[in-house]
Amino acid sequence: MRALDWISLTACLCIFGNVAVAHEGHAPEATDTKTESVAAAPATGTRDAKTWFTDTPLQDQNGETLRFYSDALQNRVVLLNVIFTSCNDACPLITRKLKEVRELLGDKAQDITFISLTSDPLRDTPAVLKAYTLKQGSDDPHWLFLTGDKAQMDLVLSRIGQIIPTPEQHSTQLIVGDVANKRWSKIRPDAPAAAIAQRLQLLTMPVAGR
Repeated sequence: MRALDWISLTACLCIFGNVAVAHEGHAPEATDTKTESVAAAPATGTRDAKTWFTDTPLQDQNGETLRFYSDALQNRVVLLNVIFTSCNDACPLITRKLKEVRELLGDKAQDITFISLTSDPLRDTPAVLKAYTLKQGSDDPHWLFLTGDKAQMDLVLSRIGQIIPTPEQHSTQLIVGDVANKRWSKIRPDAPAAAIAQRLQLLTMPVAGR
């Protein structure tokens, strides 16, 4: 695996704008199984993560209301992805892979929050998301499945580069980040589970000089 190119939040804003490559036919993207690090972009935009990501209130699979930045992201190491529960191919496959990633992480899994955002909030209510987590074996206190009304989800998804006309056109890219230290990168969904776990473990390591 190549050395990681860690980026600041300002660079991440540019990256997120380029992440939303829809998966045609709802299949995992591309065939290259290597993880991808993200090169630094010009210093533009805001350094205020809360303002950028927004504190939009969303609901998790248990019906609890969470503020997107303050409750789901702040001071955490996270993995973000987008799914919708009526998908019958890529979404459940990726969910199962992420379950394998959590198993590979072992005790480290409790230090990393997975956040699956629905691209179909009109149908994916908290109860529907809960049923999905039970079906996929992903009902985990450190794995949030988030929904809201359409306007709320459109806003949050747009902040990670997911401006999409239909649920099926969401990107299958995985976004991983150490929120406190503004280190972000993206990973192909067809990367091996072990490679994804390794990337997340690196994010939990202290940053030199901080």
